[in-house]
Amino acid sequence: MVDFVTFSLIIDDIVFPDGRTAMGMLGGGGPQTAFGLKLWASKVGLVAGVGSDLPVAARDWLAQLAIDTAGLRFDSRWPTPRAWQVLEEDGRRTQVWRIPGPAIGAQLGRRWDVLPPGYRAARGYHLGIHPEEPDFEFISALRQAGAVVSIEPFRAAQRPLTAAEVAALASAGQIFSPNLAEARSLVGDGSPPELVRRLAEAGAQVVALREGANGALVYRADTGEMWQIPPLPTRIIDPTGAGNAFCGGFLAGWVQTGSLATAGVYGSVAASFLVEQVGLPPTPAPAAEVERRRQLVAGHTHQIF
Repeated sequence: MVDFVTFSLIIDDIVFPDGRTAMGMLGGGGPQTAFGLKLWASKVGLVAGVGSDLPVAARDWLAQLAIDTAGLRFDSRWPTPRAWQVLEEDGRRTQVWRIPGPAIGAQLGRRWDVLPPGYRAARGYHLGIHPEEPDFEFISALRQAGAVVSIEPFRAAQRPLTAAEVAALASAGQIFSPNLAEARSLVGDGSPPELVRRLAEAGAQVVALREGANGALVYRADTGEMWQIPPLPTRIIDPTGAGNAFCGGFLAGWVQTGSLATAGVYGSVAASFLVEQVGLPPTPAPAAEVERRRQLVAGHTHQIF
């Protein structure tokens, strides 16, 4: 049995703005979100399709973090998902697949009936979706199991969505966590407080708006409660995956405490570890350092009225 589940695994070949590269890095929303969850929860599972070419280093990292891998589907007919991640100075990231199109669908597809039995009673799930092609049937199955479902867009919408489409997207899970560009592609330009309120009006129960270097703004629709969550000051080496880690920490905090502010703090702490090196942190974070960072972020978190 696991308490939290996240989805997808991609091997990242990262290209930095100055031309440097980091090849064969374990990435994708699944491991990055799992890292954020593992800071605060012990029983975390990963669901992903992988090939026989899954690097040994990736398997070792999952074992070191004690992430449950019963959800990995090994299929020798297809390669492990792999993509270029091209980073720009302004923070933009472009993903370019390095595997054939059919392999993408085969390895990244999600179905309730293939989840291990021990994953079907999880307390929380996190997954990314394409705004124009959300997998509402799968998300509905997760919610019907009684879990909290956290959703983030993979990218900004590539066409204007109708009000009904935005409403369906925002309300699909209990938590909706876009970044600024993704939120503005859905509900138009505006300040962060305006964006979270519009998303809530569209049907989101909890909004966790990721603001990059400015931290996050979190909002609860039923009470109107809003908190500004600061980023933890640290040296940023590679921002890849920080948003996923934030979502994992936020989900764990929300499910375990029911506190919007605490969930935001958990997310910010998780993101702070991701940016400090290229790829994922090589070892589990020391508990004392996690607590130090939690106190530091919590001390600068404030409510917005």
